[in-house]
This record gives sequence, C-alpha cells and structure tokens, in this order.
Amino acid sequence: MMTVKERYEAAREMYKNMGVDTDEALKALKAIPVSMHCWQGDDVVGFDGAGALSGGIQTTGDYPGRARTPEELMADMDKALSLIPGRHRINLHASYAIFQKGEEVDRDKIEPKHFKKWVEFARERGLGIDFNPTCFSHPKAANGTLSSEDPKIRRFWIDHCIACLKISEYIAAELDNPVTMNIWIPDGFKDIPGDRKAPRARLKDSLDQILACGYDKSKVYAAVESKVFGIGMESCTVGSHEFYMNYAAKHDILCLLDNGHYHPTEVVSDKISSMLLFFDKVALHVTRSVRWDSDHVVLFDDETKEIAKEIVRNGADRVLLALDFFDAGINRISAWVTGMRNMQKALLFALLQPNEELAKLQEERNFTRLMMVMEELKCYPFGDVWDYFCQINGVPVREAWFEQVMEYERDVLSRRRKKEHIRKKEHIRRNER
Repeated sequence: MMTVKERYEAAREMYKNMGVDTDEALKALKAIPVSMHCWQGDDVVGFDGAGALSGGIQTTGDYPGRARTPEELMADMDKALSLIPGRHRINLHASYAIFQKGEEVDRDKIEPKHFKKWVEFARERGLGIDFNPTCFSHPKAANGTLSSEDPKIRRFWIDHCIACLKISEYIAAELDNPVTMNIWIPDGFKDIPGDRKAPRARLKDSLDQILACGYDKSKVYAAVESKVFGIGMESCTVGSHEFYMNYAAKHDILCLLDNGHYHPTEVVSDKISSMLLFFDKVALHVTRSVRWDSDHVVLFDDETKEIAKEIVRNGADRVLLALDFFDAGINRISAWVTGMRNMQKALLFALLQPNEELAKLQEERNFTRLMMVMEELKCYPFGDVWDYFCQINGVPVREAWFEQVMEYERDVLSRRRKKEHIRKKEHIRRNER
C-alpha cells in the first residue's frame, strides 16, 4: 500500500501535466485563515444571560454535551481546532462576554475587559478574532433594534454597537491583527408593511451615529450583513441587500454576504466578483441553507466549491472568510471540524484548478475544451493532495479525526449531560420540599 506521501507525489505529477503546482497550492491554502464561529459550540446561547434564542433564529436538536461555560466552550474549540489543518481565527458574538461575579452589565455597557479572557485564549494559540454585536435574543430586541420606532430602544442598540467597535479596536490592538466587526439585525415585518422607507431611514441614521464614533479603520473592518427574510419577518427585512450594499459603498465599509441570506435560487458565488470590482474587500459567512436560512453544517458541495473558486480567482487576501452554522442535532465538535475541513477542501479544490488556462480558454471562447478540462479535473486525485496537507500540518488524515471526537464525547461531553441531569434532579427535590 502506498503511503500518504507517495500518493501525494503521484498526484503532484498528474496535476503538473495539467499545469498545476500542488506544492504552491498547499502553501497558498495554509495562508488562508477561516474564522470559526464560537456559537456552534453552545447553540447560540452565550454567557450574558439573555435567555431564549430570538430574532428569526432557531437551533434545533438536543445532542448531549452543549458547552455551558466559557471554560467548556474554549475546551471544545481547542479540540476542534486540533483536528483542523492550518492556523485560523475565531468569531465571537458580544453575548459571549465573560463577566466576573458582580460586574454583569447590559449590552449597551459592555467593555473590552469583558473579552480579556478571549484575547488571552487567542494570543496563546496564535489566532485572530472577529466580532459581532448581538442584536437579538434580548428583551429590547422584541420589536426592532436599530430601526425601532422607539428612540430609547434605538439608543440602546446604537450604544451597544459603539461599545462593540471599541471592543473590536481593543482586540485588534492586543493581537496586532485587524478585526472584522459585522452588524446584523433581525428587524422586519411578518406581514406586508404600510411603510418600508421610514424604518430604513431610521436604520440609516442609527448606522451613521455608530460609525461617527471615531474608530480606527486600520484595526477594525466594519461590515453590514443583509438578509432576505426570517421567522417573524417574512414580508420585509429592513436591512435588505440593496440597502446594505449601497450603504457600505457610500460609507467605505464592508458588505458581508451570507450565502443563507438570499433567495434559494440566488448564489453568493456569482456575487463575489461583482462586489470586488467596487469594494477593496468583501466579507463572507459561509453556511448551508436547506430551503431557507437554516444554517446547516457546511458540506463539500457544489456551491461551497464555487464560492471557493471565486475566492481564489479574485484574490484570497481580499475576502474575509468566516463560517456560520449551528446544529444541535449532532456532535457539535464534529460539526465544527466537518464544516471547517470542508471549507478548506473547497479552497484546495479551487487552488488545484489551472485557473489562468481556464480564463484563457474562456477569452478564446473555446467553451468545448473549457468544459472538458473542468469536468476531467473532477476525477483528478484531489483527495491525495488533501491527505498530504493534513499530514504535514499534524492533524489526522481522512476520517481518523472522528475517533478523537468520539473519545472526547465519551470522556468529556457525556459527563456534562450526567452532571446536568443530577443538577436538575436536585433542583426538583429542593422545590418539592
């Protein structure tokens, strides 16, 4: 049986005949960080005590072992990252603030000190951090946030976003690494609205006030994220793609594209090249929607591969790449590892294309040969190159990583469920007394 390296060397020769340097592809892949979202590990609950998930978001399933504390979440992220090749980033929501006892504050009053432990976690591991205001799952988000008719509600969320910009600046300075800070709000209407313009005017004014706070643009890449609809806002979303794309262009900030936030027949892969003709950078949230923005785990599927091709062909340094899914029906660490490795597989698949030759064939309108080359490449030994990438980066090859996840489930995650069960029984006994 051939070793992983022997299989790689054979694959390298095959790709070389197609004009592709696999060594250069692996070097390029290692240089592309993917931002791993913390909220997969705890079902988007967070640590600020906000309560039930709201804002058109749902997490379904009750798989044992959800992280309940910052320490548990960090341990789970460590386990996932140990099985993913390369050096990456982590993506935090403001609701993951870590408070010392007695210093709990509402979201409009959060400070850099509440994220000090996250900075220490990232620094020790050589990770970057991205950040998001949490404008959902909060009593003051029940009837709109930055577009609310109530000026006091708007003020609360404006102050929250300003606080998040300051926290992002702090993180960027501490890690000497820019932070992408992305604003998404759940504002919208369940049924046909009588006035679409007024809420959008209020959102525009709120964003103007947030950006006027004077943050350092070299440290913080502010972004806005659209959505076509959500549960409870099926008829109109205030923060539409057209609104945010125009706002971002006018104010020199980023427009973030989430491939679950569009009509099912729209694809983000087709938008990236257009966006990069008018923006220096574009931010992405890669997910997998099943009929709607259902945030399923990213697969090595056609659209993920097409997104990766556009990232590679348009310049990976111009695309700020993060994942966004939350599945509570399966092992959460397995979900992270599967999604992250699939995103990297898609990037490698794109890097192993003779992209210059493909572009040349298109310019010559030689569509017959173009189709043939692209189809034949699908059967090239991409998996042997991926296996070698995993091996040289010190992570398990192929499905070998899964046994480590199952061992972690037996030794760590299952004990959380037992402790939670005991705690609930004791709580019931105390109430009965």
